[in-house]
Amino acid sequence: MRQVAVDRMGVVSASSYAAALRPDTALACLQSANHEVGSEQPVGAVAELCREAGVPLLVDAAQSLGWGRVAGDWSLLTASAHKWGGPSGVGLLVVRKGVRFAAQGPVDERESGRAAGFENLPAIVAAAASLRAVRAEAAQEAVRLRELTERIRARVPESVSDVEVVGDPVRRLPGIVTFSCLYVDGETLLHELDRAGFSVSSGSSCTSSTLTPSHVLKAMGVLSEGNVRVSLPLGTPEEDVERFLAVLPGAVAAVREKLGAPAPAPAPAPATSVREDVLVVDALGKRCPIPVIELAKVIGDVPVGGTVRVLSDDEAARLDIPAWCEMRGQQYVGEEPADRGTAYLVRRVS
Repeated sequence: MRQVAVDRMGVVSASSYAAALRPDTALACLQSANHEVGSEQPVGAVAELCREAGVPLLVDAAQSLGWGRVAGDWSLLTASAHKWGGPSGVGLLVVRKGVRFAAQGPVDERESGRAAGFENLPAIVAAAASLRAVRAEAAQEAVRLRELTERIRARVPESVSDVEVVGDPVRRLPGIVTFSCLYVDGETLLHELDRAGFSVSSGSSCTSSTLTPSHVLKAMGVLSEGNVRVSLPLGTPEEDVERFLAVLPGAVAAVREKLGAPAPAPAPAPATSVREDVLVVDALGKRCPIPVIELAKVIGDVPVGGTVRVLSDDEAARLDIPAWCEMRGQQYVGEEPADRGTAYLVRRVS
């Protein structure tokens, strides 16, 4: 299996996708739009390249199908009815005419070899009816939700410092906006927002029960700590968005204060030592964002051109320390093995 890299917007390029196709490629797969950051993919261009290469393209349209048709000459398309308010447990598989397809696993001859048993016709009809109903309002509602998500994307960086808004700013789903806050633990921030009456998400939408960093944000190379994913359902009132924007700065400030994030006032320095001309920060046993917070506290203690060596055994540091360097204009040198965990090297540029 070959994977195609995405850029910092979470989007694949058609040229990189074409380079990944080989003569023995049996199937190519692509999301029409990402569940976590909302970025839309160039399905039409990729489908054309796959068609020229003789490779069938399977499109995962679970997140986008409720908003409209998926353009392009793709071969197969999948979706899930619960994504547009239909019954849970009903999946959709569209096979374009002319595409060779055979069901895998047990089949029932009474169902024309398409399934292992009788199909749930009431649920199938409900899925189709709900999709038709949602699509009837999609165009008008998309305009309204895009305005609300654009408001969030613009105003969050104005009211909260050290924030990275992620995902393509233009080619994106109407109701999803994602941002990450430096020096903030995502789960703690979610609890603060929950107390204020807001239900948002953090980290991977596929593995929300774990503490591992989002594989989507990791692939994009953006900040993963303090990640917040806001999904606006159909009919979300403008007043709710305004109240969220009013509550968010205080919630972020409260979490940063609890974690001892860098502030204008002097803060207690973390445990450090000097190894030759390198300042060493021992953040072993501490989960992100603590290693990044301790790095931020000491970067000013080394001269321009000096290096900070951060020791960490949290997997999230592998993504968050380079992302911090990108946001702060410092140079991420790389990583090297350590007696415990991993050492991340940062050179002060300014």
